[in-house]
Amino acid sequence: MKEKRKDMKLNHNSSIPLHLQAEEELRKLIASEEYENGKLLPNEVDLSQQFKISRNTLRQAISTLVNEGLLVRKKGVGTKVARKSITGGVKNWHSFSQEMKMLGIQVRNYELHLSLKKANRSIAAFFGVEEGTRCVVLERLRGNSESPFVYFISYFNPNLPVTGEEDYNQPLYEMLEKLYGIVVTLSKEEISAGLAGDKLSEKLELTPEDPILIRKRMVYDDQDRPVEYNIGYYRADSFTYKIEATR
Repeated sequence: MKEKRKDMKLNHNSSIPLHLQAEEELRKLIASEEYENGKLLPNEVDLSQQFKISRNTLRQAISTLVNEGLLVRKKGVGTKVARKSITGGVKNWHSFSQEMKMLGIQVRNYELHLSLKKANRSIAAFFGVEEGTRCVVLERLRGNSESPFVYFISYFNPNLPVTGEEDYNQPLYEMLEKLYGIVVTLSKEEISAGLAGDKLSEKLELTPEDPILIRKRMVYDDQDRPVEYNIGYYRADSFTYKIEATR
């Protein structure tokens, strides 16, 4: 059983900035059993007094965690811990492994398949190759220690040196950078809804009539080359997509 953290203190003599120390203490608090199900944080006045820092410094730390999807601010209510669902959005694109790491979820691969498949018209157009060109395709059924909640199909640009012989048990984008110097920087996404159907319902432990979220990602590297065409089929109760617009 995790202990409740009532002794949060910062080292004011440390070279580490106070807002980063506060951020680290809040991460520990968020991970505690007391707060993991969406409980409100202590108010800013109490927290800033406990840390012996200004409210502006505290807000720096809180804002970082809000942007990562770990905390949620509600006007007139306060700041509370976000419930653990996958959070994506136009301002915080991350790889699946990064998203899970931020949520403290240990990823498990329930299935992992590699094959060579012909690109359909949409995928071929994205990669700039002829329809029917064979691409390395990675299929993974992923989830936490309890159950799977997303099924990914990734097509890789056949003009890149990806062979399908790589170790796909490691974070994908880290592997591409390490082996081939491919640094992904941009993801264009489409989100839609659908029904699980027979095949996906079996994989995601749903009924065929249950709703799913379909997330298409078109991923580019730092040279604006298309790298990956990815389709993720998520259980609808496991994924939240956030949009922030400024006028």
